[in-house]
Amino acid sequence: MARTSQNNSAPTAAPLSPADGLETSTKPPLLYAAIAGLLGGAVALSIGEFISGLSTAVPSMVVSAGDWVIDSSPGAVERWAIDTLGTNDKPALVIGTVIITLLIGALTGRLAQRDHRLGAAVFAVFGLLGWWFLARNPLTDTSVTWLVAFIAAAGGYAAFRLLYAVAEFNELQLLGKTSSGGTAPLETPTNAFATRRSFFGWGGAAAVTAVALTGMGRQLRRRSRVDDARAEIVIDAGTDIPTVTGDLETFDDIEGIASYITDSTGDNFYRIDSALTIPQVDPETWSLKITGLVDNPVEFTLADIQAMDLEDHVVTISCVSNEVGGGLVGTALWTGVPLTKLLEIAGVQAGATQFVSRSVDGWTAGFPPEILQDGRTALLAIGMNGEPLPVRHGFPARIIVAGIYGYVSATKWIDEINLTTWEDFDGYWIPRGWSKKGPIKTQSRIDVPRSRSEIASGTQPIAGVAWAPTRGISLVEVKVDDGPWQEATIADSVSDETWVQWMLEWDAPSGDHVIQVRATDGDGLLQAVGPKRVDPDGAEGWHIIPIRVA
Repeated sequence: MARTSQNNSAPTAAPLSPADGLETSTKPPLLYAAIAGLLGGAVALSIGEFISGLSTAVPSMVVSAGDWVIDSSPGAVERWAIDTLGTNDKPALVIGTVIITLLIGALTGRLAQRDHRLGAAVFAVFGLLGWWFLARNPLTDTSVTWLVAFIAAAGGYAAFRLLYAVAEFNELQLLGKTSSGGTAPLETPTNAFATRRSFFGWGGAAAVTAVALTGMGRQLRRRSRVDDARAEIVIDAGTDIPTVTGDLETFDDIEGIASYITDSTGDNFYRIDSALTIPQVDPETWSLKITGLVDNPVEFTLADIQAMDLEDHVVTISCVSNEVGGGLVGTALWTGVPLTKLLEIAGVQAGATQFVSRSVDGWTAGFPPEILQDGRTALLAIGMNGEPLPVRHGFPARIIVAGIYGYVSATKWIDEINLTTWEDFDGYWIPRGWSKKGPIKTQSRIDVPRSRSEIASGTQPIAGVAWAPTRGISLVEVKVDDGPWQEATIADSVSDETWVQWMLEWDAPSGDHVIQVRATDGDGLLQAVGPKRVDPDGAEGWHIIPIRVA
């Protein structure tokens, strides 16, 4: 009798597809979910960075968020950041903002394990916050902020869901689950999409995409249309740096000393302001309005300013946050129009007791207008060291007033001057705990030798700079260890509105030594011994450094 063949093997499990993973309750491991959320956040940020590089009308969401942090921080926090980090405060804030965003993204992956809708909700909030941060910026084209925020949030969420789905589906395979709810042999899946290796492949692709978009955005911003427009402007008031310094006896040849005129390229000249991203102001559309307590409110274009009689003045400016011996001070040849000339055109009313300047990004500063009548240099500056203002230093125009700290005067990227009363307005830093008046204090600094350096024995120069703008420096004295105060030689200067270089020849004996310096201003007042913190109206103290002579 013929036998019939029977197959007693278990039924073959139905093949899986990535979509099956989304229809089950299986959750990926916490680490994978967190990585998916983190990379989704990274993609969202990078999309925003790339779009901001395409248009100067759209700042980056990272920077806009950082601007909000700055504006919302108490004055003590901002002072700590400047005191601790100096000119690195802005990069540190940007990095911190990115890290926090990525950590929130990682947390989003954990929330999605509970409910997929929570992940979607977090990215929706991300989009809303991104729009709000962008819309706060006065330079932002509000008509596109919604679109930018939506594209960034949607792109980030898509990347997150893709990675989450890969991790989720992979977990199904490893557990041996099938689309019908049964189990399959726990063998290595042949579908590459279902392996853990594939998760890291997709994750790596997301990371590379985020890095690439961010890099392209930064590269696009590096040379903006504003840079091109600036390059076409010629600043010529008849003076250049060689003319300024040609007849001066300076100590520029001493290695390590600050040059009499500070180089304005790169990061050589200090920059302290509240702007995380440098405003990109089109000189063709820029204008300066003079408003408030004036007889004739007026508005000037850049062409109007250039057509006036421009003046050149060498002026030292300083940040109130400059510590004793610090570098937040510099001297430049500034070209511009005297503020008094502009105010004469507008006609200042008798009741005006405060000169308020406002930047395109909303930053403000104010000082009493009577100081403009004592003969000091006070310019609407459009040039720096013979060239148009660098964009980072306020292009196309800024305020320069000799003898008062920048926080009450030196508004960069200015677009409005408002005459008001002393009681009716406080500049940006005043509610944050700084003094409303900010005269620059007499200071001196040792540049050579460097603090804690080791030098050879024998004749060595001790040299540096000292400043008291509008009063000038009449005497600089140096003391080594417990020896007597010795008068240093002071180099030439253009006027009392600039710093001076000083130098003392020292017969340096071997051993450890302490050097200190002090200055006397042109009014005969000795520099305060201190020490005193920078807040609320500038540091005080003699600069003291330890060195070793070999």
